[in-house]
Amino acid sequence: MDSPHGAAVTAEDFGLKGPRGWAFRSVSIDAQPGSLIAIEGPSGSGRTCLLLALTGRMRPTEGRAEIAGLHLPRQMAAVRRISALGPVTGVSELDPALTVAEHLRERALLQRRFDGSLRALLRPRSERVAAARRRIDEALEAAGLDIATLPKDERTSVRDLERLEALRLSVALALIGSPRLLAVDDSDLKLSDTDRAEAWKLLRSVADGGTTVLAVCSQAPEGTATVRTTTDTRTNEAIRTNEATCSSGDTTTNEEGTADALAETGRA
Repeated sequence: MDSPHGAAVTAEDFGLKGPRGWAFRSVSIDAQPGSLIAIEGPSGSGRTCLLLALTGRMRPTEGRAEIAGLHLPRQMAAVRRISALGPVTGVSELDPALTVAEHLRERALLQRRFDGSLRALLRPRSERVAAARRRIDEALEAAGLDIATLPKDERTSVRDLERLEALRLSVALALIGSPRLLAVDDSDLKLSDTDRAEAWKLLRSVADGGTTVLAVCSQAPEGTATVRTTTDTRTNEAIRTNEATCSSGDTTTNEEGTADALAETGRA
């Protein structure tokens, strides 16, 4: 039997401290491949730092974590290779001046250049173009983005996309690389109730397809495996589901600690 595509995520007493305080602390996670894990909390509570630490983009200060059996922080580079970022403010934002087609072409070219085998690079150009097109089409389908419905089809600028459409595009771009772990920041930001439900339906669909999903949010849907970050250091909560056991306690001491960690902790 083939092993699951998604990455198992485990953490114990996981924490990250900036120059002026803890961004998050005492986080524990035990999630199986293909889980949807919500990182819930108010702005400034260390949610994004935790997201970036679990994907190998920020170096933790204490505790341990494993992503698909890869140890953090010792194997951060390896974790980055199997994970992908959807929208993360200041890290992987869409360029509003580019069109949807330009974003997709750029990502496909980068994917082929940095992740393709020598044999793949030596294939005829027509085969390479066809393979890239297939990857793009599969990613768009998985993200639920129908380009034909956009105002100017693939020539639509990112600045003209609705918030949910931009989220779908960001997810599609991340999925082009077939990551085992997908990380999405602010998954419910500036969304109506209807669009918020659609966003969670999208992320659930990606997880059901086998890719483990980490999603930062202000409020997770009922029944979702959840890590809660908070500015109240006395909080210690655990949510248990059939998919994952996640808990966080003594998370962030203040918003300054989170801001400092984002600004000064090394992102490889």
